Amino acid sequence: MDVEDFNRRWLAAWTAKDVPALLAFYAEDVAYFDPQVPGGVHGGEALGAYLTGLFAATPAMRYDPEKVWATDDGFCGRWYCVMGDDPAAPPAMRGFDLCVLKGERIVLNEVYVHPLTAA
Repeated sequence: MDVEDFNRRWLAAWTAKDVPALLAFYAEDVAYFDPQVPGGVHGGEALGAYLTGLFAATPAMRYDPEKVWATDDGFCGRWYCVMGDDPAAPPAMRGFDLCVLKGERIVLNEVYVHPLTAA
């Protein structure tokens, strides 16, 4: 699998806030963790509900991949996030995803982020 292409397409689905497209990247038994849900979201149905609420509560966000490292069972990817619709706006966040794959689907996704600009 080309993890750089997978990561690029996956981040494009995040940018589009396309829940059905995103869920196609995840295994049904996924475990997902981010700063909003440090205890995790477990299973595809729960992840879909979480993402639907998250996307309704957040502004437009563009995720730009920076670097991807293949691992024995998936990849780690670093990205920048621009908030809002201004294509010239500087990134507001830098993030890092650990993704463990089962076949070609994410079974574990841990997200780490930090702000780059003042809120």
